[in-house]
Amino acid sequence: MDGMSRCAALVLAAAWVSGSLHAATEGVTVREVDGKVRVEVNGNLFTEYHYQNVSRPFLYPILGPGDLPMTRNWPMKEAPGEDRDHPHHRSLWWTHGAVNGVDFWSEGANAGRTVHDRFLSLQSGPDTGVIHSRNVLVAKDGRRVGTVEFILTFHRRTEDRVLDWETKVTASEGDLTFGDTKEGTMAIRLNETMRLKPNKENAGQPKGRIVTSEGVRDDATWGKRAAWVDYQGLVQGELLGVAIFDHPSNPRHPTWWHVRDYGLFAANPFGIHDFERKPAGTGDLVVARGENLRFRYRFVLHRGDEQAARVAALFEEYAKATPSR
Repeated sequence: MDGMSRCAALVLAAAWVSGSLHAATEGVTVREVDGKVRVEVNGNLFTEYHYQNVSRPFLYPILGPGDLPMTRNWPMKEAPGEDRDHPHHRSLWWTHGAVNGVDFWSEGANAGRTVHDRFLSLQSGPDTGVIHSRNVLVAKDGRRVGTVEFILTFHRRTEDRVLDWETKVTASEGDLTFGDTKEGTMAIRLNETMRLKPNKENAGQPKGRIVTSEGVRDDATWGKRAAWVDYQGLVQGELLGVAIFDHPSNPRHPTWWHVRDYGLFAANPFGIHDFERKPAGTGDLVVARGENLRFRYRFVLHRGDEQAARVAALFEEYAKATPSR
């Protein structure tokens, strides 16, 4: 092979390697790394699924558009400018404060735990990646209360970040009662600078905003029903938002919202007593022994407000394109 041929061969080899590396970073990659499951979109970190030695599985960090952090760091990591309240608010998670009388929401002395059993599937793909796990609800005394599957689907998008969280609860040990309490359920604790009510470290900074599908805003959104809610605020000087969609197939859709001015943002279909001042137990929901119940939600992490992000249209697309099960 002469010098020109060798040069051409090297150029082709370099181009092949470059193309292969580019192809390897495209799509959604889901893989176990250092005792967590790491999720990357086009080679960039989206989030990590924490499941070992925790009170319940959760996602942290949550990186939105521009790789900006969408959730509070504490209690996973110390960070300046953050309040250290509610240590059970771990970034993004699903659980409830009264399941057969056991509190799985808090991390108090008598709280239960959602214990990882095994992964049923970890999938990477060009358009989506999936984490499918099986977990056991365990009371403080070691008693098994029920089983829970989490099916998390991460989408490859260009302008925003999208995550679907599906929970399948099975009454594997006997009847399950989800109790009437505001302490739940599908939740995220937002970045401190997005809060409707800034903390002391961010006093004087622009406040966040909250809006529902029904047009209710800010403080008035707590305890109200809506198909979706969008919580917006500044992150490193850029206006970002998180929208949560309550799928029309969910029990009691449209759900009630446990959304707070300090950055807690949760869909809760059970806490009717707290939200509507009705008799205690009004919101109880029973799953008969051997039966199961599914809840499906979509998180859209976007730039701008709900109008710029087309949140209402995105909800309609989600509701129509995602079939009921």
